[in-house]
Amino acid sequence: MGPDANEHSELSPIQLRVRALETILTEKGYVDPAVLDQIVERFQTVIGPHIGARVIARAWTDPAFKAMLLEDATKAIASLGIDSQVGDHLIAVENTPGHHNMVVCTLCSCYPWDVLGLPPIWYKSAPYRSRAVSDPRGVLADFGIVLPEDTQIRVWDSTAETRFLVVPPRPAGTDGWPEERLARLVTRDSMIGTGMPLQPEAAPQ
Repeated sequence: MGPDANEHSELSPIQLRVRALETILTEKGYVDPAVLDQIVERFQTVIGPHIGARVIARAWTDPAFKAMLLEDATKAIASLGIDSQVGDHLIAVENTPGHHNMVVCTLCSCYPWDVLGLPPIWYKSAPYRSRAVSDPRGVLADFGIVLPEDTQIRVWDSTAETRFLVVPPRPAGTDGWPEERLARLVTRDSMIGTGMPLQPEAAPQ
């Protein structure tokens, strides 16, 4: 195979390596392609940040659901028919004008993957895990979030027993928006506390 054989491939170099590794492991009988397909499909359709966005959008439009979410996130999420394997350990915390919450896992990378999908690389990194606790305001600034000095910041440490979901503030100018449209404003990072929801003019169409 010549050096330019993959030049016009639609797959990236990393994807090509993964494909090659999958082929080898399949040929040796270590993995079942059908099982891999099921896992990929689950992460694409059943779990992921779009599930969390749906939860937040409902909280923005339904005061009763929001109250339930903040009191018992497990019960609230179950009421939406969402199949969660970590939901019984999930706690929702709300960001308000005077209080900002952010989530970290100082020991490893415990994360509510059922509602947020796979954790981002930076969430698992040692610098984030240490600085989020010692200098949360500085970490937020690194993410482009500059809060007023009088805003209190609370850092929640996830564990294997307890995970957290941040309920970000609803963007102004979204009165009357249906849940589906509101969900497009909810970013993964806003549900970790290291980002903000999109503004209405930046919403995906």
